Amino acid sequence: MTPTARAVAGLGFTQIVGWGTTYLMPSVLGRRLQESLGLTPELVFAGITVMFAVSAACSPRIGKIVDRAGARRLMTSGSVIYALSLVGLAAAQGPVSYLACWALMGIASALALSTPSSIAIVQIAGPRSRQAIALLTIIGGMASTVFWPVTGVLEAAIGWRETLLLYAAIHLVACVPIHWLILPRRPPTHPVATGTASATSAVAPEDLRHIYLLLAVSLSFGAFVFTGVQLQMIEMLRELGHAPAAALLLASLIGPSQVGIRLFELLFGHRYSIMKSAVFGSLMLPVGLGLGLLAGHVFVVAMFMVATYGMSNGLKAVQRATLPLALFGRAQFGAYMGRLALPQGIVAAVSPPVMAAVLSRFGTAGALWLSFAFATVSLAAMVLLARRSRAVR
Repeated sequence: MTPTARAVAGLGFTQIVGWGTTYLMPSVLGRRLQESLGLTPELVFAGITVMFAVSAACSPRIGKIVDRAGARRLMTSGSVIYALSLVGLAAAQGPVSYLACWALMGIASALALSTPSSIAIVQIAGPRSRQAIALLTIIGGMASTVFWPVTGVLEAAIGWRETLLLYAAIHLVACVPIHWLILPRRPPTHPVATGTASATSAVAPEDLRHIYLLLAVSLSFGAFVFTGVQLQMIEMLRELGHAPAAALLLASLIGPSQVGIRLFELLFGHRYSIMKSAVFGSLMLPVGLGLGLLAGHVFVVAMFMVATYGMSNGLKAVQRATLPLALFGRAQFGAYMGRLALPQGIVAAVSPPVMAAVLSRFGTAGALWLSFAFATVSLAAMVLLARRSRAVR
């Protein structure tokens, strides 16, 4: 197995575990957390807000460190901190200890989730970074499909606190050695080949600021929708009139939709420019949400809404890494990834409690309208970015 294949397989596993045991966990355990700890729905999802906020604050510095020293020690440390935070969360007795554990998860996320893993893959894969990132996101995209049902089964069998302790053990026993063994001690270097992402920026220096701002706006507004809607998808589908079992089935389509579009990107991405892919992915989001507003109570329409949401999310997950690589080059890729993670993290931090509040006060229609508005802004910024970056492949 090549170093790139080994890194993709290992990091794919740790990304599934990282997302599934933290960000996706309250979607299943939220009601149990409310009952056991005396929390409101908004406070339950405020934990994710704290996690994203802390992670966003740490990300710019983390990106620069990974650029210089590699991701091995940072990602290994992140898995250890994940384990400690989940043990703490399993022992939480109220809102203060609950939110403190999510703050610790924020540090772990900055060290071990998508930003450092994307930088590590680019460092290892070199000229084949776009394909490697697409493959990594294909694996990571199964997090909800794996962990939503698994968490539900474990909670029913052993309780929510014991489930979190089991997840902490997985981080220690599996993720720590994977990060330590598959990642190189220092970032490898690669020669720049013709037709691949260069080490230098593909954008004229005078355009860098505008390009960065448009990319940050598009990714951040999209992150609001992707973060808030995914956490509330099951509840929104229930309020649209779908039975609990049907709502869970529909929501579980997010994972396969993400994986399907990422597989298409992996196999055929070389045939079209990354900017065309980015515009298409941005377009699908408001189209799907708009149809959900019109007839989301119809099972087939709801299925289409979830599928387009999953496909748009799937493409954006790839593009969050490949667009900065194509626009700014490999030389400062980690620094730009860290800078872009800051606004995305802030918006993602605000999204869960805002969406929970909107859903409780204005229902699913209000949540869909808000998501549709943010998705439209994201699309507009991406179209403007594509017009200013026509030379980028």
